[in-house]
Amino acid sequence: MEARNSWRFVLLLALVLLLTWLHLPSLPNSKFHSRWYIPKNTFYSSSPTYHHLESETPQHPLDPLTIQEFNRVRTILSSHPLFKSSSSYTLNSVVLEEPDKKLVLKWKKGDPPLPRKASVVAVVNRVSHVFTVDLEIGHVTSHETGLVSGYPMVTEEDLYGVREATLRCPEFNNSLAKRGLNLDDLVCSSLSSGGYEKLEEEENRRLMKVTCYSKEGIVNFYMKPIEGFTALVDMDSKEVLAVSDDGKNIPVANASNTDYRYSIQKLRGEMRLLNPISLEQPKGPSFSVDGHMVKWANWEFHLRPDPRAGIIISQVKVRDPDTSMLRNVMYKGFVSELFVPYMDPTEGWYFRTYIDAGEYGLQSMPLIFFQQFNPLNDCPRNAYYMDGVFASYDGTPYLQPNMICIFESYAGDIAWRHAEATVASLNVSETRPKVTLVVRMAAMLQNYDYIMDWEFQTDGLIRAKVGLSGILMVKGTTYENMDQVPEKEYLYGTLLSENLIGVIHDHFITYYLDMDVDGSDNSFGKVNLKRQETAPGESPRKSYLKAVRKVAKTEKDAQIRLQLYEPYEFHVVNPLKKTKVGNPVGYKLVPGATVGSLLDPEDLPQKRAAFTNNQIWVTPYNKSEQWAGGLLAYQSKGDDTLQVWSNRDRGIENKDIVLWYTIGFHHIPCQEDYPIMPTVSSSFDLKPVNFFERNSILAVPPNFEEDLPASEAHDSA
Repeated sequence: MEARNSWRFVLLLALVLLLTWLHLPSLPNSKFHSRWYIPKNTFYSSSPTYHHLESETPQHPLDPLTIQEFNRVRTILSSHPLFKSSSSYTLNSVVLEEPDKKLVLKWKKGDPPLPRKASVVAVVNRVSHVFTVDLEIGHVTSHETGLVSGYPMVTEEDLYGVREATLRCPEFNNSLAKRGLNLDDLVCSSLSSGGYEKLEEEENRRLMKVTCYSKEGIVNFYMKPIEGFTALVDMDSKEVLAVSDDGKNIPVANASNTDYRYSIQKLRGEMRLLNPISLEQPKGPSFSVDGHMVKWANWEFHLRPDPRAGIIISQVKVRDPDTSMLRNVMYKGFVSELFVPYMDPTEGWYFRTYIDAGEYGLQSMPLIFFQQFNPLNDCPRNAYYMDGVFASYDGTPYLQPNMICIFESYAGDIAWRHAEATVASLNVSETRPKVTLVVRMAAMLQNYDYIMDWEFQTDGLIRAKVGLSGILMVKGTTYENMDQVPEKEYLYGTLLSENLIGVIHDHFITYYLDMDVDGSDNSFGKVNLKRQETAPGESPRKSYLKAVRKVAKTEKDAQIRLQLYEPYEFHVVNPLKKTKVGNPVGYKLVPGATVGSLLDPEDLPQKRAAFTNNQIWVTPYNKSEQWAGGLLAYQSKGDDTLQVWSNRDRGIENKDIVLWYTIGFHHIPCQEDYPIMPTVSSSFDLKPVNFFERNSILAVPPNFEEDLPASEAHDSA
């Protein structure tokens, strides 16, 4: 959602389309306009080349929609009475309607393909509609509307249309002129309104706020906010409903020395701290990608890009070293929702409470020059890249190249080791290197960048990791030094530089984890570590830790807020499958660093993001319950959230269950975050617990010198 001057953007888009038309082979016309040429997935080389897809026929029931299927959806919808009778509509989401889970689990490679369907969410005449399109029979088989509050995630046409409408508004331009600002230097950003409709005439409208920056003499325009200058716009009518300008006395910051580009930093004298480093693989990578199926070491899983979640991992299986059989671990995992509330209640900031996945989508940019990986830096040069194909506002398929990368990682870590020298006759030293497989995407959500990793270890552990980087959303101020700030005045953040405040905010990332540990019917167990006092005379010890296990019966038993001094382990077990010594097989959730929301539960942003009320939830599997903030999150009122579903208190013991976990960050900005933030990360693990009979990588060989490329090490000090 990068904000940019509209006319410059149109010229740039025209140039890209012209180059695309000149260099790419023509394709048959669809009902609306020509399709874009789509390359196959490629490994990165010094100059990436794109080729036709080898096949546009789905190879797996969970494969994403193909170009032909997107075009067929558009053709089918064009004959539907609702679309035939309306000239005002947008297709906000067109994705695969997954087959029933039981059918997918039964399906094997070589079986006849399962029926293909598409799920479509559209806004028609200001009303949200949800369709199921059967691609086999060529009809809409399901059509629902008015189920819950809210609207689907916005399209690029919405974002740019709102900005263009604002720039045409006389009141907006007059206010700008009074500030002495040049329209040519303006960069405007379309922001979600936060669900606040303050006046009756604002109800039943899709609303956006527009805020602006000056790019005069600068690339990092986020550091030059035009403070207090906002417009409220109707997305559908493109009508500017209100213009607010309450920051006339606040100057636009100078923002000198904020250009973060290497070409500029190099001119000022680069800071070369390290020699170049790269992972070499003389025998090639150890993983393979067949369509959307990934195989590596003892792992196998399905991978597909998604416009809302970014990455969806499905049918995750690990091979048992004792039986050589693939065993189910997780049916489906993805980022379900993000919540980013800014902690400033003033007029220009109160609405900045973003529900990013549901409002914008983690991969909502339809232009090939946005959000591409930076080869050799976003991912190492041994990476394999996978493209995404999505639908634009009218259903036309477009390409998101190099959207996901897959690579093996080795950072010198140790998988296991032991040295034995306590007995003279035993001189043992055994160590195994830890190599992992990483699946990565980088989502640019306006000023912030999110690096989302799924990491697989050979010992059966899965790690989900989020890295936050990018540029702070800053607020203009009259103050240039903290000495000028009155003692009793609160800034809602940190003074980072002259005339700039970094506003305090949170980040919450909620994961959907449909665990299928050795089968679909699982239970959720809480293992409480409690202090046990010893009886008088029992032991020299006064106390020890005791593990007390309890199986959650219903959803409310599994609504969990983490507490440092009341520690638990959280197990997903299959009570019907046991190890040789009788323990139920399972996986445990191992939380990393996280925080909880401190907002009032009745505050509208928190009601909409009620999925952050707990760090852990467990719900029974329900195909319709996947998006923690609701299917229609934009301007929602909180009536279709994970909290609402979980409060039904359904049974979850020995059933097909879904585990939800939220990674959270409180961010009090500091000067080291300026002008661009070093990455801060957090993660959680899904770790085998009595899943294997023993250490599953006991027989993995160590590294041998003859297997590695020649390398010279420096002498020891």
